[in-house]
Amino acid sequence: MLNIKKIASYSMDENMVIVTDKNKQIPDFNFTKPETDFIHKEIERNESLVILNRFTNWIFIQTTDYSKDINVQKELLRKSGNTICKFVQENKIGHITIIDAVKDGRLTLSLFEGLALGNYQFIKYFKNAAEKKTSLTEISLFSDDITGADIQILSALIEGVYFARDLVNEPASLLNSVKFSQEIAEMGKKSGFKTEIFDKQKIKDLKMGGLLAVNKGSADPPTFTVLEWKPQNAVNKKPYILVGKGIVYDTGGLSLKPTHDSMDYMKCDMAGGATVAAVFMALARTKVPVYAIGLIPSTDNRLGPDAYSPGDVITISDGTTVEVLNTDAEGRLILADAICYANRFEPELIIDIATLTGAAHRAIGTQGMVGMGNASKNVVDLLVETGLNEHERIAVFPFWEEYGESIKSEIADIQNVGGDNAGAITAGKFLEYFTKYPYFHLDIAGTAFLKKGESYRGTGATGSGVRLLYRFLQAISNEKIR
Repeated sequence: MLNIKKIASYSMDENMVIVTDKNKQIPDFNFTKPETDFIHKEIERNESLVILNRFTNWIFIQTTDYSKDINVQKELLRKSGNTICKFVQENKIGHITIIDAVKDGRLTLSLFEGLALGNYQFIKYFKNAAEKKTSLTEISLFSDDITGADIQILSALIEGVYFARDLVNEPASLLNSVKFSQEIAEMGKKSGFKTEIFDKQKIKDLKMGGLLAVNKGSADPPTFTVLEWKPQNAVNKKPYILVGKGIVYDTGGLSLKPTHDSMDYMKCDMAGGATVAAVFMALARTKVPVYAIGLIPSTDNRLGPDAYSPGDVITISDGTTVEVLNTDAEGRLILADAICYANRFEPELIIDIATLTGAAHRAIGTQGMVGMGNASKNVVDLLVETGLNEHERIAVFPFWEEYGESIKSEIADIQNVGGDNAGAITAGKFLEYFTKYPYFHLDIAGTAFLKKGESYRGTGATGSGVRLLYRFLQAISNEKIR
């Protein structure tokens, strides 16, 4: 993990990034005249990143442009941070200092974030992992506008994203549902949030028919992990509940996934659960004064001799009967049991996050997540605004009552898939059926795992939703929203 710290002084002999405003005079950093001339010439050519090689050290001058929307500019700086990170790694630089000459923490921290997230690696299974390991181990920050608390929060968030990425990148052969829950519990001990793991017998006692049905084809037992962060100074008495899908591997069951590579990356189907665990890690490490509960149902979805079948009718823990028409629509079945369990807490809000539908991925690609629900306008507006701030954007889909008609069954209360159209929305409607409280659904099927790297989000697991949900709860802790 990176060592991240704030410093009170620096030397021009260090490797450094200077963040400054392109429309103002470049601050005096004792550049030589040829260096100053080169910098100005590059800026005039609309180069936003200027690189100086002093042979003894490297200096990166990153310019900002306030004529652009602030969130657009922040994302450009995150991407530039990733570009700098790759350059740093190629040149075997171990430590770099970021200078906030623009005196705007929003922008400088965004570059900082992109640099740190771009430094992530998952190399544990290479025999030459030591040779592949990144050279960058320390980032320092000099700023009058950024506090030590800002650095602490950013450090916790980066570590949270790393934790989520590690869980999702882990092969399913080495991370079954039991191991997944154990990893979360271990992180709870380290970070300070409580965990309780329900075993198969407890799940049976709770009559979680969705989770048990999906687990029927598995050689491993299911788990249901409950996370709690309840500081004494919490601003809310009723919890905000995060529910994360924890399918550690998904074959589609008897409704076998059809395409040539559709199973290759299905270890990522527990990304929602990993995100929830990472958010709790960051909440506890930064002691955010909000009462939150996390629920993570977990199993794999395989083709065992007792696997559940299309045409089966199962009973969710609240007594709702569900006609199963597609065993590859399994995530909503385990989430239904988790949402039923959430109702007992009389929560302020339930948010689920899941790699739920290919329909969401096809609708908006990898550039954002799909969201929908019956939560208040204030809550939805805050989620959307937070998503823009963090560039974990939410495309809010309609959630009209008519969509619920398509999940009505001829032989049971509801069925687990709708028609051919609006698949992402009918999946959300299925989940809404089980909640008695304000609810919002986040489908991260397009953002959780990238086959081709996209800047600081990298290749493979991205940690999608960690920064969004943490910042959302952080905002609520400052101003309670109903």
